[in-house]
Amino acid sequence: MYLMSAGAAEMVTGSCHLLDFQTTQILVDCGLFQGPKSVEKRNSTAFPFSPSSLDAVCITHGHLDHVGRLPKLVRDGFSGPIFATHATRQIVEIILRDAARIQLEDYKRSFRKARRSGREQTVESPLYDENDVNHALSLFAQPVDFGKPFNIGTNLQVTFHSSGHILGSAWIQFDINDRRIILSGDLGNRESSLQAPATIPPKCDAVIVETTYANRTHRSRDATRKEFQLIVDRAVRLGGIVMIPSFSLERTQGVLLQLKNFMDNEAAPQIPIFLDSPMATKMTRLYQTCANEFRPEVATRLASGEDPFEPSSLSYTVETDASKALNKIKGSAIIIAGSGMMSGGRIVHHLKHNLWKPQSSLVVVGYQAKGSLGRRLVDGAKTIRIFGEEIIVRASVHTIGGFSAHADKDDILTWLGGVGPAHIHLVHGENEAMNEFASFLRNDGRKVTIPEYGERIPLFDVYR
Repeated sequence: MYLMSAGAAEMVTGSCHLLDFQTTQILVDCGLFQGPKSVEKRNSTAFPFSPSSLDAVCITHGHLDHVGRLPKLVRDGFSGPIFATHATRQIVEIILRDAARIQLEDYKRSFRKARRSGREQTVESPLYDENDVNHALSLFAQPVDFGKPFNIGTNLQVTFHSSGHILGSAWIQFDINDRRIILSGDLGNRESSLQAPATIPPKCDAVIVETTYANRTHRSRDATRKEFQLIVDRAVRLGGIVMIPSFSLERTQGVLLQLKNFMDNEAAPQIPIFLDSPMATKMTRLYQTCANEFRPEVATRLASGEDPFEPSSLSYTVETDASKALNKIKGSAIIIAGSGMMSGGRIVHHLKHNLWKPQSSLVVVGYQAKGSLGRRLVDGAKTIRIFGEEIIVRASVHTIGGFSAHADKDDILTWLGGVGPAHIHLVHGENEAMNEFASFLRNDGRKVTIPEYGERIPLFDVYR
């Protein structure tokens, strides 16, 4: 039995893992590479396996870096079933349709510019289009329920379990020929104010586990709340704008939940809050209809008819003109906008208009990939270039790791506590985090492998 990582191998993006059980080939996730152009170039390259030879695809959750290449996989020959939870299926449709729209818009913009200089042939076509998305969505099988096994082929049993990361997220258990393999997907932060913690896995022979924050621990929920409240208080005192670049899925809803709690309990003034993201608006509507995966205190509020994700001062700015008007606001306000890594989207315009103002605040609540604009700001850049213009950074920049939807080192170790002496394969992490965590596990007597991109390795008894 073999593993091949065709994404999220020694990096935190593009999750795509092939499990070769000899008689059955299963792909787990098929995500888009995100980050600097040198990384994103991988999206257009051929898969290091044959899509047409796959028996099925299993999706752990609906983030773009886990599902964003599904239409390309279908375009390249995959025609089998795709398995996911009900919530993930709903999320995937929103995510993929938006991705296709953005690719087309980017292509048209680049083509117009290239045409003026006679370089039309240098512009790459979109990775996929709406028809490819429709084809991929048509392959989704009946939604999977947590904890209910189903079969793929004659001898492979598959079970999805809650990973506590985002709505619908799962870690997946594969049982075949008296062997058990578990793949974590993205594990959740046990200090989340929103999602219930991941279920603990049983003993297994091999486990493939994410390592995004495997070399650090997050702040507690209480410390996160206090830090966030201080930032909001400062912004009100200075009369500035608080910019929160946020992933539309989970992170936005967690921030809205905390802001509503502040204002309902009079821990913060009723300043205007703007959710400046059409996709985040759609995701928040979806979160408002789901309660079974949330912490009891959140589920109870939803069941009683309260909306825990909608502070009284919240406005949705879906139209482009409404978004532009936010840059004319006088006084304090909170703007939540995508993209989460500040690689594009509406947040970039707000950065241009507010980063140079000392009364402004930038609150980073999510992972920032190496080479991204967000990473440069977190690392203390004094100036940045936006739309060809040099912008000085006078705003205060805050990183609040406690909002993260990803497990930290303690969370991962708690989850791994159930797997016994399994062989551990580390994925979805930067080299520094992976190597530190690998050393820690090896010192504890564990068998550890860090797969390289496109490398086909045995699932058991490989040491590196």
